[in-house]
Amino acid sequence: MADVFTKEQRSLVMRQVKSSRNKSTELKLIQFFKTNHIKGWRRNFKLFGKPDFVFPITKNVIFVDGCFWHGHNCRNTKPKDNKKYWTQKIKRNKQRDIEVAKHLKLNRWTVTRLWECRLNTKELTKRLREKLYMEQS
Repeated sequence: MADVFTKEQRSLVMRQVKSSRNKSTELKLIQFFKTNHIKGWRRNFKLFGKPDFVFPITKNVIFVDGCFWHGHNCRNTKPKDNKKYWTQKIKRNKQRDIEVAKHLKLNRWTVTRLWECRLNTKELTKRLREKLYMEQS
């Protein structure tokens, strides 16, 4: 199906779309925190890079990265249309992730990045539980 907008109009429309955070993955992590009695986390905390979850007392941040947007190869999520654009977009996202992590680490924050697809795995929940319990002790 042909687009009803010109390339320039579509670009303008897409630039106006702002992320409202990935609620389904964040809700899974909130449930994990509640189930495991992990306290002290904040959302929408004013911090460089906009982490999904911030533990201000222990200086831990957690990013839940969407597999498509951050270039994880867990599924066949490669776009067929406008491939050059999406390849560059994902490349920029990965570079920004590196820059954000460097900045936060220089300011003595511990950065944890989780893949969206791995939120429900037993291995991840075990490692995350151990990490967060150790940090809260």
